Amino acid sequence: MSLLVSIRNQIAPVHPEGYPFIGGFALGSLVLMWLWSPLGWLGFALTAWCFYFFRDPPRVTPLRDGLVIAPADGRVSRIINAAPPGELELGDKPVPRISIFMSVFDCHVNRSPVTGRIERMAYRPGAFVNADLDKASEGNERNGLVITTAAGAHVGVVQIAGLVARRIVPFVKQGTSVAAGERIGMIRFGSRVDVYLPDGVRALVAEGQTTTAGETVIADLKGGDAGRSYRVG
Repeated sequence: MSLLVSIRNQIAPVHPEGYPFIGGFALGSLVLMWLWSPLGWLGFALTAWCFYFFRDPPRVTPLRDGLVIAPADGRVSRIINAAPPGELELGDKPVPRISIFMSVFDCHVNRSPVTGRIERMAYRPGAFVNADLDKASEGNERNGLVITTAAGAHVGVVQIAGLVARRIVPFVKQGTSVAAGERIGMIRFGSRVDVYLPDGVRALVAEGQTTTAGETVIADLKGGDAGRSYRVG
C-alpha cells in the first residue's frame, strides 16, 4: 500500500480540461490496435503524451507583496520594452515585457503573476503563427488580462495561441479577485504568455532561463531587488 501511495504522490494530477482529449486518444488507440497493432501502440504513446500535457501539478508560490511570479512553465524567450496590446487599455507607451514560450512538453496551466483584481479581460481572434516569434504578440489569437494590485499597480497578462494551439481556455472572469499563483487558464497546445510590467520595473530573469508557473520570481514591483546578473554553465 505504501508503494502505491508513493507512486500516486509522484504522478501529477490531470486537469479536467484534458479528460475529453485523453478519452478520445485512448478510444482511437483501441480502434487502431484492432486495425493494425503498430498503429495502436503509436496511439497509446500519444495517449500517454496527452496525460503528460494536461498535467496540473501543485506549486509552492512565494507570497511577499510586490513579487511578480511566472504565469507559465517554459523558457523566457524575450525581455524587451513594448507597448501593450490596445485592448488592454494600458496606453501606448513601451513598458517592460517578459515573454515565456511554452513547448508542447511544458505544463500549460497558466497562473496569476500577482495578487489583485482582474480589472479587464479581453479576447482577440487572430492568426496561429509560431508563438516563439516576436510578431505573435501582435497578430496571433490572444486573451489579455489586466490585474490591479492592492497598491494600484497594473500588470498585463496576455495568453497567446501558437502554431499548434487552437483554443485559449480562461478559468477566471473580469471583476474577480485572484491570488498570486492561482490558476487563471490554459492554452492548447504550445503557446506563449506575455507579462507587461509597470514602467520602471526590472526583470529578475534572463532570456533563455526556464520558469516554473506559480513559483519563479520574474520581477519585483517594490524595486527591492536592483537586478541580477547571470551566467550560462
